Amino acid sequence: MFNLKENKKIYVVTNRKLIDKDSNLCKVIEKCALKGADGVILREKDLEYKDLKHLGESIKIITDKYKIPLIINGNINAVLDVNAYGFHTGFQNFKSIRGNENICENLVVGVSVHKVEEAVEAEKLGANYLIAGHIFETDCKLGLKGRGIEFLEEICEKVTIPVIAIGGIKENNIKKVLNTKVYGVAIMSSAMKIR
Repeated sequence: MFNLKENKKIYVVTNRKLIDKDSNLCKVIEKCALKGADGVILREKDLEYKDLKHLGESIKIITDKYKIPLIINGNINAVLDVNAYGFHTGFQNFKSIRGNENICENLVVGVSVHKVEEAVEAEKLGANYLIAGHIFETDCKLGLKGRGIEFLEEICEKVTIPVIAIGGIKENNIKKVLNTKVYGVAIMSSAMKIR
C-alpha cells in the first residue's frame, strides 16, 4: 500500500494483537519503515507505563534509524521518557490536559476526532494534527458504519491543521481518500499483517 501514497503520508498505528504469531512488533515496524511508512503511532492501550516505555524505546531505535517520527498514544509519561516526537490522545482527554500547557509545549500533539465540531475545537485548543475516522467500515469497529469521504472532506474544509484519515483504508479505497485534501492516512490492520 505504501507505493500508492504519492505525495501524501502513511502513518502506521500499532496493534500487536493483530501480528502473525511468527513475527513481532519491532519486525513489523521495520518492514513498514523499509516500505515507506512516514511515521509510527504506538497505540497499545492495554500496556501499563513500564511496558509501554520499554516497547517505545525499542521502536524508537527503528524510527530513528529510518528518520521517521514516533508518536505515543495515551501516556504522556512514556512519551516524555522515551523522548518521542509526539503525543496522541482522544478528544475528551485532550480537552482535559490543555490546561497543563507545559506538558505538551515541546511536543507535536495529535487528537482523534469523530465529529466535525470536535475537529474545529481541537484546532482551537492547540492540536497540531487530527486523526479523523473511522472513514470506512473496519474490523476494529465492528458493526459501526464508516463516516465516509464526505465527513473527511468537511473536516478538511473546516480546519487548517493536517488531517489524517483512519478506518478501513485498504488498497482498493486508498485513492478515494488521498484524492481529498487530507494530509495522509493511518493504517493499522494492513500494516500489522505486512509481509
